[in-house]
Amino acid sequence: MSLANKKRPILLDGGTGRELKRLGAPFRQPEWSALALMEAPEFVSRVHDRYIAAGADVITTNSYAVAPFHIGAARFAARGRELADLAGQLARASADHASRPVRVAGSLPPVCGSYRPDLVDAEHARPVLRDLVAGLSPHVDLWLAETLSSTIEAELVREAVGADERPLWLSFTLEDDLAKAASPILRSGEPVVAAAETARRLGAEALLFNCSQPEVMAAAVAEARAAIGTTMALGVYANAFPPQGAEAEANATLHDIRADLSPDAYFAFARAWRGLGAAIIGGCCGIGPEHIAALRDGFAPTAHQ
Repeated sequence: MSLANKKRPILLDGGTGRELKRLGAPFRQPEWSALALMEAPEFVSRVHDRYIAAGADVITTNSYAVAPFHIGAARFAARGRELADLAGQLARASADHASRPVRVAGSLPPVCGSYRPDLVDAEHARPVLRDLVAGLSPHVDLWLAETLSSTIEAELVREAVGADERPLWLSFTLEDDLAKAASPILRSGEPVVAAAETARRLGAEALLFNCSQPEVMAAAVAEARAAIGTTMALGVYANAFPPQGAEAEANATLHDIRADLSPDAYFAFARAWRGLGAAIIGGCCGIGPEHIAALRDGFAPTAHQ
């Protein structure tokens, strides 16, 4: 499965937390998607299997909420590496049982808090990321650092992964308020070009944008493509939240889901991203298997392609 696939983009899975809740898995704040991992891991496997059935080429380990700000510092110290290992095992098993090749992305979250570049603390982040990498490492095909609000978070991930030769995908979350800047910016206020330059310098295979509204993604893809040319793959996986301001924190509360982002409506956005050069497309919070199936069907090669 090549990033240079000319027929269609590589398809990621969608959001995990909302899908767990929809299936009836144990689910509450602050543990979010980590609660099912701890209490009912069979639900996590069901989510992976549903995304594979919908057409995902890459599934993501349920390790995003395996972080002290979700499960607590004491519980992370006692079980963080074990839970990351379990998240990796579950995803690996689902991928290995698929009837076609499916890769596993090891999710590395912003361990000091989602949407909170102001809380980044390198000395706190380093040991957390080391434990996540150690737990996930036996099971994953690539590393996916996601919902990064600032370039320093990308630097910390690169440090934690070290010389590991598996591909590194860096995914940044964008400011949702289009009125805040003339061009798309990270939630830290840094321009997209800074994310692109950081991804290139850190040797990332792909630069993605996630956990922001679909409306802000096209401009980010265009700016990133202009900054890096064709030197790395670009990707998008948007969420279904209303705009989230500076005071918001992803997964800190159960945000409403937009009613207008049907699978067909989401595919319309995805088709525009593909036209701008996105080679990897999936979904984030609130985007479910039905949306991924719409991407699969909409991007299916036809006889004239």
